[in-house]
Amino acid sequence: MSAKPSTDPRGAAVEVLLAVLGRGRSLDRALSEHGPGGDDPRDVALCRAIAYGVLRHHRRLGAIRDHFLRSRLKSRDQDMALLLEIGFFQLTEMDMPAHAAVSETVAVARRRGKPWAAKLINAVLRRFQRDSAACLQAVDADPGRSASVPDWLLARLRRDWPDDWPALLAAQNTRAPMTLRVNQRRISREAYRGRLAAEGIGAHPLDGFEDALVLDHAVAVSALPGFAEGDCSVQDAVAQWAAPLLGAADGDRVLDACAAPGGKAAHVLERAAASLLAVDSDGERLQRVTETLDRLGLSAEVRVADASDPGQWPAAERFDRILIDAPCSGTGVIRRHPDIKWLRREADIAHLAVRQRALLDTLWPRVAPGGRLVYCTCSVLRAENEAVVEAFVADQDDVTVVPSVLPVGRPVGHGHQILTGEAGVDGFYYACLDKR
Repeated sequence: MSAKPSTDPRGAAVEVLLAVLGRGRSLDRALSEHGPGGDDPRDVALCRAIAYGVLRHHRRLGAIRDHFLRSRLKSRDQDMALLLEIGFFQLTEMDMPAHAAVSETVAVARRRGKPWAAKLINAVLRRFQRDSAACLQAVDADPGRSASVPDWLLARLRRDWPDDWPALLAAQNTRAPMTLRVNQRRISREAYRGRLAAEGIGAHPLDGFEDALVLDHAVAVSALPGFAEGDCSVQDAVAQWAAPLLGAADGDRVLDACAAPGGKAAHVLERAAASLLAVDSDGERLQRVTETLDRLGLSAEVRVADASDPGQWPAAERFDRILIDAPCSGTGVIRRHPDIKWLRREADIAHLAVRQRALLDTLWPRVAPGGRLVYCTCSVLRAENEAVVEAFVADQDDVTVVPSVLPVGRPVGHGHQILTGEAGVDGFYYACLDKR
């Protein structure tokens, strides 16, 4: 049985981590359900920082814990095992006085009714302070522990990116910047940058991304001038290449086949007066597409459907442009969603590849002659990207692969791969296919 909702940030972080690691909840959902009570934004910020940080470094922190414990804690004491990880995270990664980190962490064990654990945690954390150098040297000798990544994912990254995997792993454990997409139908990028500066919010453009502004420091969305009126959206810069690659023109019939939460569909409509159909199989998530379009003053047809099911498409329905932002492992956005490392399983990759190929097979016949299909994922795994597109193209006789001209990343056969952290952007894959 879990403890009652905690009113302190560390106690709340324990509940969040239990929900993710013990019950398979997403981090976003766990934070919404188990965040700290009260109205102090500092408590919310600390809980989030601890939850994100522990999940980024979970394997390493667990190895530190195991280095000091004679035997593993029982399954019913998983909360105390995670509380030790919280203590180690504060001591190794957070800028706070060590005595406060130790005393406040120990206090959580007492509040959870485990005085025996409070004594243990106090002793282990203080021993770590004395012996941290030797402990970390032993723990970090293993690259999987050092980078805090599951062995299966480490093996795939090393195989797919033999020269780049160390930098990729390091980038996965960094905090991602907050990037905006300026709606230049309403305001120019430089004019909006001036509005941000007037509010004391620093931002800079990113070469090759004409609508993007990267904030010097993240802020609450409510602090962004004109956000509610549609002047900007929050979207990583590399995701802002979907609309330019799609190249929709005024009057084009466009399909966004996996549209939720709607950022790419909105960007298409910001750039062209197209007729857009936004499809997603999740009706609840599709509601976010409608909300996004409404905020931006844009309109589109919205349909709940499984885009990979041929039976859901009328035989005569054709599109000038189709975007498949395919369901994937999310391994390119781990720095934003560190829970992916612990919720995703290796067996998922093959299942996802089957789903990705089904989307291509079903939707390619819906591309009008002379039209274009853009396939993209937020994955850095070849099995979901180049391998899927390569096999698909080999089975078609009417495909022209369009060479990529993106300002970051590298060409990979039939597409273009961006690895997490390159030019500060997320990991992403694009393939651009024209129908002859």
